[in-house]
Order: sequence, then structure tokens, then C-alpha cells
Amino acid sequence: MAESKRRGEDAGDDRLHDETVDDDATGADEPVSRGGTATRSRARAESADKPKTRTETDRVGLFGRIARFFREVVAELRKVIWPTRKELLTYTAVVVTFVAVVLTIVAVLDYGFAKGVLWVFGNPS
Repeated sequence: MAESKRRGEDAGDDRLHDETVDDDATGADEPVSRGGTATRSRARAESADKPKTRTETDRVGLFGRIARFFREVVAELRKVIWPTRKELLTYTAVVVTFVAVVLTIVAVLDYGFAKGVLWVFGNPS
């Protein structure tokens, strides 16, 4: 009974026998990895069919890498959702207010502990 429920022998599991791969669930460039040597050899065969990109075939020099870095930084900055002026002023006011409150609390505690230490150990002056 237990042998009939093994992986690959269960007739109800259609995923095991389906040859199509859903590229939306994984990256379109990455093969689906379920372990085993067949998957590794298929992944090697698929990667051998792909044309090599410039970064895989040529060694890029120092200035090329720096230029690529700045291009990628600019591309990422274009994806940023920048706050509006009103949001920026609101966020700034919240941060300044919070810092002022915490500064006040720390100053009061510092003053209190200083007075307490001087009271316990005496004031030499």
C-alpha cells in the first residue's frame, strides 16, 4: 500500500507528468530546480544554448565597471517614488518634533542623575 503512494507513481499528481514549466512562478531566465541530476543536466543544456552576454565573454575593465555602476544607480533612482513637497515637510516636522521630545527627556534624566550623584557623594565646591 505504501509503495503505491511513491512519488511518480501517483496517478492523481499531474504536476509530475506535465512537461510545461510555468515561468511566472520562477524567473524566466532560471530553470525550475527540483533536484536530481536530470534537472542539472537539463539546466546545463539550456544554458549552453543561450548566447553569451558581453559580461560573460569579455573582461570589463575598471572604468567599465564604474560606468556600469553609475548607470545602475541612475536606473534605480528612476524607480524611486519621491515624496511630494507637502509629504516632505510633514515627515521633516515629525522627525524634528520626535528628536526634540527625546532630547528633552534625555536632558531631564541627565540633570536628575547629576543632581542625585552630587547629593549622594556630596558637593566638594
